[in-house]
Amino acid sequence: MTMEFLDLPPMLAARGQVRLPGSKSISNRSLLLAALAEGETDIRDLLASDDVERMLEALQALGVRWSREEGTDNYRVHGVGGPFPVKKGDLFLGNAGTAFRPLTAALALSGGDYRLSGVARMHERPIGDLVDALRQAGADIEYVGNEGFPPLHIRPATIRPGGVLKVRGDVSSQFLTALLMALPLTGVETTIEVVGELISKPYIAITLDLMARFGVDVVREDWQRFTVPGGARYRSPGVLYVEGDASSASYFLAAGAIGGGPVRVEGVGRDSIQGDVRFADALAQLGAVITVGDNWIEAAAPAGGRLRAFDLDLNHIPDAAMTLAVAALFADGPCTLRNIASWRVKETDRIAAMATELRKVGAEVEEGADYLRIMPPAVLRPAAIDTYDDHRMAMCFSLVSLGGCRVRINDPRCVNKTFPSYFEAFATVAAPVPVVAIDGPSASGKGTVGARVAAALGWHHLDSGSLYRLVALSAERGGIDLDDEVALAAIAGDLPARFEGERVWLGTDDVTDAIRSEQCSAGASKVAVLPAVRAALLGRQRDYRQGPGLVAEGRDIGSVIFPDASVKIFLTASVEARAERRYKQLIGKGLAANMESLMQDLRERDARDAARTVAPLQKLPDAALLDTTDRDVEQAVTFVLDLVRDHGLRGAN
Repeated sequence: MTMEFLDLPPMLAARGQVRLPGSKSISNRSLLLAALAEGETDIRDLLASDDVERMLEALQALGVRWSREEGTDNYRVHGVGGPFPVKKGDLFLGNAGTAFRPLTAALALSGGDYRLSGVARMHERPIGDLVDALRQAGADIEYVGNEGFPPLHIRPATIRPGGVLKVRGDVSSQFLTALLMALPLTGVETTIEVVGELISKPYIAITLDLMARFGVDVVREDWQRFTVPGGARYRSPGVLYVEGDASSASYFLAAGAIGGGPVRVEGVGRDSIQGDVRFADALAQLGAVITVGDNWIEAAAPAGGRLRAFDLDLNHIPDAAMTLAVAALFADGPCTLRNIASWRVKETDRIAAMATELRKVGAEVEEGADYLRIMPPAVLRPAAIDTYDDHRMAMCFSLVSLGGCRVRINDPRCVNKTFPSYFEAFATVAAPVPVVAIDGPSASGKGTVGARVAAALGWHHLDSGSLYRLVALSAERGGIDLDDEVALAAIAGDLPARFEGERVWLGTDDVTDAIRSEQCSAGASKVAVLPAVRAALLGRQRDYRQGPGLVAEGRDIGSVIFPDASVKIFLTASVEARAERRYKQLIGKGLAANMESLMQDLRERDARDAARTVAPLQKLPDAALLDTTDRDVEQAVTFVLDLVRDHGLRGAN
């Protein structure tokens, strides 16, 4: 099966504002508490995502009625006022840890027969510490597969409530969250003692805050002992608003810090109950300019432009800390992320995955059991990023594009887990390096106009047609047959070409005139139809897209190479006008030329170019037509520059 991917172009800057989707952690906790509570709860701004869908499906299967207000993310949940009424069920929970673990505890105390399963990765995520704690209370839970991991079979059991339950706190805070939310079902005072250091304390704070809103106040002693009072029952708070997701805010705040900014996220602020808002504090330590309001946070780049190197303990923000790993690529020295062992048991082994993908873009990475040390590269390398079915990997690595580097995100739909519209939201704040794409028939003046427009704007210039001419010239000099597709593709992949104004260089040789010969033009036509050659030059052409902008001309430049070009132009002229220009060029160089022969050659070339299956000559629907039959070069350049300004683009000059 062919993997889906998303190509992100190099970004010039980041600026704007984003309304965050609802918090995953708050959404799934709120749904479960509303289901177990007495009364109806209206939950506003619930996150629309795969994980929340799995929770909603499970609650419905367990006898909980809920409804959605059409056209909104507002839900009404009819609480069952205690254990679930459906006593037998087979639940599939995907890779949703925020559904699987809390439901495991609630079902174990509901006196029914249930089977819980998920995707393959969920079956690799440990749950043994939670099961051990529930067994202390009398729960009957069987591992269907590997010991200590899902799937699970929960059987009816005589629960022995009260007393003290012990649970490890150094693997996942979700185990403690699950126990805390489920224990009020017993009606008996119970104390939970945490064994070892409790990680991700801010997530426990979310749990305690939400339980209190539903009428259950847990007594906490130094994050080591938690007592659920006897006789506690969940009661609906009536209406509950879900905050924006603070973990998702991290990508946009980092974008502002890396890409200039300011970028503002709306939906979280100084009064947020989510610990991941402290990501903004971490960015401030890196030198970013942070401003915080009641319901928003804003980030902009440091005055010096580059982030400061850092060495941070990130135990308190494990999810948002992933964003710092990519932000390290833009720091002024080596960066260390410490106390992140919980990454190993997330949607993927995030320490290993992050190290692997950071190396692809050029970073040197040292990977430890609970840390990463990252040496940022001098120049980022384009790369195809594997995402491991992990939404946060996909979102984090979108930030690489802000380094003026194109990046491919494999399996981009994995963001559906928490933020289905992430890439659309990213596009609203990240501005791509602008491209002016000029196509048209041979000898229409694309190269001359393109070079002068680039010079006027102070942008980079790419004559893509010259790349094919350079391949043909290199093959001719190396004695390589123009039908040898493999050898020609190898040449194309390692072509030492550069463009300086209207001059073209191959290594140290100025080949501007050599590639304009009729022999070289004919050779270029032959190699340009070879798929392997075009594929080899595709990435190479895209790498010319660098700030402050690019003017590029050539066949398929606006359809295949830069389909998102800001301005597209189809530059043409009559056969007679083009032949006359070519005639004057040749005569000016002291070469023999014949007008009739030149016109016939151009007609035949146009026909071949229009008929070929690979990159045929055609005007794109979104391209402006520029006919230069009766225009000189300066008039054509003025036309293009006016069009650029009409699109709100500015030159560097």
